[in-house]
Amino acid sequence: MKQRYAVVVLFALIIASSFTSLDSYRYTSRMVSEDMDRALALALEEQQGDVISQDTIRTFNSHLQIAELRGKATLAVDTRGQKFKAYAHCSEAIIFSLSDQRPAAILWVLTGFWAIFMWYRRSAAIPLPCGNVFGGLTYLEENSCFYAADGQQVQLTPMQHQLMEMFFQSPSHSLTKAEICDALWPKKPDASETLYTLIRRLKPVIEQHSDLRIESDRSRAYRLTIK
Repeated sequence: MKQRYAVVVLFALIIASSFTSLDSYRYTSRMVSEDMDRALALALEEQQGDVISQDTIRTFNSHLQIAELRGKATLAVDTRGQKFKAYAHCSEAIIFSLSDQRPAAILWVLTGFWAIFMWYRRSAAIPLPCGNVFGGLTYLEENSCFYAADGQQVQLTPMQHQLMEMFFQSPSHSLTKAEICDALWPKKPDASETLYTLIRRLKPVIEQHSDLRIESDRSRAYRLTIK
């Protein structure tokens, strides 16, 4: 897997973990608010008064359906208006502790494992010797081999290998159809179909192991270009 794809997967895991955690928190926050509002309304209705007392708090706690909120939620009175307004409140830490963070935790663990995998893969990458480098692909003349950015040798058929050598030996990384056919099939009168098949099969191999692609100029010439 290319390094950039591995980074994309890592960021996708981080985003998924964060959104899963936030979604669970928001859901729990809504449930907590509804439970506290209902319990407070019942407590004030039973008390039939505008004074928050110990009895109000005990009644409020008894009406809470979320048992973990009892003794942790607080009651407050809004003194800014002329009418009596009471509110129930609990801290963000309590809401977070009540939310189901298990799915998010699993995703965070996967994120951690993926980050370790990326670090290990990067540290274990084979260092490439100096060679002809273009678009993340290295051609080493000493052993006539092509290497991807991670140091792994790119497996090519003999014809694919010969064509890639011609591309790398060309200063412009471009070749005409006649140049390719004369070099690869000198005794064949018309190698157009054979060349088309060779290019078609070589394209995905090159794109998988590098940032290169093969472009065609109306099938009269072919060029290696960087994506």
